[in-house]
Amino acid sequence: MQKKVKEWFDNIYDNVKKGDRLELILYTRIAFQHIMRTIKAFDNWLQDPFIISNIPREELEAVWETAHGLLKQLIELDIKHTSNVRDHLIKLEKEGRINPLLMDLVGESPRRREERERVTLSI
Repeated sequence: MQKKVKEWFDNIYDNVKKGDRLELILYTRIAFQHIMRTIKAFDNWLQDPFIISNIPREELEAVWETAHGLLKQLIELDIKHTSNVRDHLIKLEKEGRINPLLMDLVGESPRRREERERVTLSI
């Protein structure tokens, strides 16, 4: 089954990259959902004493090496994405182009904080 899923993702990769924002969001979510299911299956596998008692150490080391590499990539993706989105939102907010509903959801913006501090200092 995983081979078929991999083939499907390989086949749609270029089309998704050319797609609109909604397609990018939807297919990225599908990819993350599949990643989570796969990780859960590995976790279940590693909790099964009948399976792990028969796995050679070398295989466990190979799984650890891959898991560690995936973890590092995912953390790096999170750091980069979060920083880029934060910087983009700050830029939009400074330009007065940010959706006010977003600011209500995430709290006080740097611009609002600066305005509040200026008013406080002038009083």
